[in-house]
Amino acid sequence: MTQNKNHEHAGHDHDHDEHDHDHGGGGGWKGHWPLISAFAILLFMQALELVFKVEMPLVINLPIYIAAFLLAGYNVLNLAFKKALRFDFFNEFFLMSIATIGAFAIGSFSEGVAVMVFYSIGEWFQDSAVDKAKRSIKALLDVRPERVEVIRDGKVTEVSPSEVQLEEIIQVKPGEKVALDGVLNSDFATFNTAALTGESRPDQKEKGQPVFAGMINLNQLAEVKVTSLFKDSKLSRILEMVQDATARKSQTQLFISRFARIYTPIVFFLAVLVVALPYFFVADYQFKDWLYRGLVFLVISCPCALVVSIPLGYFGGIGLASKNGILFKGSNFLDVMTKINTVVMDKTGTLTKGVFNVQEVVACDDASDELLRYAAALESKSTHPIATAIKFHAKDFEHLSVTNTEEIAGHGLKGNVDGKLVLTGNTKLLSKFNVDYDKKIEDIADTIVVVAIEGKYAGYILIADELKHDAIDAIKGINRLNIQTVMLSGDKQAVVTKVAKELGIDTAYGALLPEDKVKKVEELKALGRIIAFMGDGVNDAPVVALADAGIAMGGLGSDATIEIADIVIQNDQPGKLLTAIKIGRITKQVVWQNIALAMGVKVIVLLLGAAGIATLWEAVIADVGVALLAIMNAVRIQNMKV
Repeated sequence: MTQNKNHEHAGHDHDHDEHDHDHGGGGGWKGHWPLISAFAILLFMQALELVFKVEMPLVINLPIYIAAFLLAGYNVLNLAFKKALRFDFFNEFFLMSIATIGAFAIGSFSEGVAVMVFYSIGEWFQDSAVDKAKRSIKALLDVRPERVEVIRDGKVTEVSPSEVQLEEIIQVKPGEKVALDGVLNSDFATFNTAALTGESRPDQKEKGQPVFAGMINLNQLAEVKVTSLFKDSKLSRILEMVQDATARKSQTQLFISRFARIYTPIVFFLAVLVVALPYFFVADYQFKDWLYRGLVFLVISCPCALVVSIPLGYFGGIGLASKNGILFKGSNFLDVMTKINTVVMDKTGTLTKGVFNVQEVVACDDASDELLRYAAALESKSTHPIATAIKFHAKDFEHLSVTNTEEIAGHGLKGNVDGKLVLTGNTKLLSKFNVDYDKKIEDIADTIVVVAIEGKYAGYILIADELKHDAIDAIKGINRLNIQTVMLSGDKQAVVTKVAKELGIDTAYGALLPEDKVKKVEELKALGRIIAFMGDGVNDAPVVALADAGIAMGGLGSDATIEIADIVIQNDQPGKLLTAIKIGRITKQVVWQNIALAMGVKVIVLLLGAAGIATLWEAVIADVGVALLAIMNAVRIQNMKV
């Protein structure tokens, strides 16, 4: 399912890809000296003719204009020729070539050169804007240091990050960026995590806590034990996903590409009709006049403003999202976020901090220390946040031997601790193994971990989790957009209902296994709901894949969920979901403004050209002007505040 969703751009090809390549990326002045020379020749010749009233003989005039024409239009003519060899005649390059050569054929030399010069200048600006958008997206995340200091044989050696092996210790000086993922080997350190999460607040880390490539060490010298190779770091994977994102086309982009393929041959034949049809209806028909009108029609009909400004708008949306700590894995998901009418969320680690603390230990025989030790020994085999809380709270359990550990999804853990069969998890786990327990514990509203030893109920451990600081505001914002909110959790219903009420979530389902979450989402989709699902755990991966927009928490979330998600929230703040929806809507608004602007101006000037009112000069200025306005409109997305 996810493979299809993430690769719907496959097979899409566009004229502009080849054009960008042939133009060489279009940014600097050096690569455009022929175009600048052609523009200078055009200005000089127009000054002679219009200002100084100098009329050059044809034998001088024609070679000068041909030279300027070839300087300005070599790339366009070359591409038109290559495409014509493949029997591809309905593209902007062929249209421009026919229109300008036609202008020369009827003696409108200056206009033929002007069309090619201004068209090429417009393309230059377009290429530069696209390149700038791609570079700015890459620059947001490509902050990996080129050198790193690694401690080998007691000495500090400077090497490339790609040469550092797992388990080696690297040094990071104050003000330097961390080059590789690892765990802090120093007692403590403070980092700026903005490059990864969009969050500029300092993040205090203690020994053993994870540190990621791209973080900036703020205070004292820090040592980091490397846990991922350079190519496998979280930052490297995020950068790769961002670069892939610019290749995934939105539905609007795909529509415009298909539209251009149909639109171009239509306007070509309409131009032929503009030239030919008046012969049968106009008394004083002049072929030269009507050919000129047909050429104007061809110039203004060029769809370049559409096919460049629209992807540029989506690049801008992806860039704006990256600045806000949100990674869209394709522009198609910007479109999806504008259609979302239901947001489904996991609870633990998504809406709550996932940082649990043991509040109380209740044992049936008052042997709470023993219950806690046995539970902690078994939970030491799990990485779940609740397991971490129990291990942190317990003492003197390390000497206990743990064997035959089995994790039962949605239930808990089973294993032998010092030869005794121990169960830790929810009440469903005890029911599964036919262990009787006090039914009153089902009424406890907080999270509990029940414990059974040797087939007998031994008591429970009361656990508390905190809501994330922006969770309430996030849900309020989503509700204001008239989007339905649903919470799905493996926690018991009483806890889930309490949290949902506190947050203002419309519907909440608890005591769900991973497959139950999938079933709930399938039920919502069957009702025609367009769903964004936000989660962080491995057990959320199937639902993330099923949703129309799967959203993963990128800071604390599991690698599997991040890989399969369509959108990654890098700082784990649920409020960023609201930001993602707003960015999708902003992008769509700008893209459709560009479509309306380009089509509106084109229709007006097409009609004026066919009526003989607009000249080639006006046609090309209108075309290039619209393209530049659309580009500026698209580029401003990256600087908007959400």
